[in-house]
Amino acid sequence: MAWSVLSPLLTLLVMKMVFTQFFGRTTPHYTTYLFCGNLIFSCFNESTGQGMTSLMSNAGIFTKVNVPKYLFLLSKNVQTLINFGLTLCVFFLFCILDGITFTWKFVLLLYPVACLVLFNIGVGLILSALFVFFRDIQYLWSVFTMLLMYMSAIFYTIDGYSYNVQCLFLLNPIYLFIRYFRKIVIEATIPTIWFHLLMTADVIIVVGIGCWMYKKYNARFLYYV
Repeated sequence: MAWSVLSPLLTLLVMKMVFTQFFGRTTPHYTTYLFCGNLIFSCFNESTGQGMTSLMSNAGIFTKVNVPKYLFLLSKNVQTLINFGLTLCVFFLFCILDGITFTWKFVLLLYPVACLVLFNIGVGLILSALFVFFRDIQYLWSVFTMLLMYMSAIFYTIDGYSYNVQCLFLLNPIYLFIRYFRKIVIEATIPTIWFHLLMTADVIIVVGIGCWMYKKYNARFLYYV
């Protein structure tokens, strides 16, 4: 439990030391700004990384006992959610130290958290199904997550980009979750209804694809584990 909290905090410390001089001079509440991005991305990275191998690591169970295979993935996400909750408590403590004013709008953070959990489950369903057939996907995923980290504006702002480029960032679901947190916590504003609908659409699409893959290849999993 200690390491589940220390890991994102150490990452935050490294990022703050490295990027404060480059991006933090003109960004208000930069520590909180950085923590928002690191908090969301760490949850996504941990959940999908563990979820990808959830089927293979439990092959000895479902090849002998007829149990729903998605339960192994859900157990990983419950573990990640507990770690996320512990880190979220530390995040609120940092907000107090950073002079953030708490408002009733903080209750709305439940929405992006719920969307993030469902999104992680959907991505986990897709990755765990693909991992059964293509074991090399774990190496490709590690490269992709690194690219995704740099494309999620965790340690920099997108204000300097053109309007069209800023719109492209909205195609990244992880950036949407991070942006939602920042608008509520730092800017004390509620995102637009279109922002909510876009997040919901991303979750529905990913979860839908994941459930379809599990339903279609459920019987074939036994022949590849």
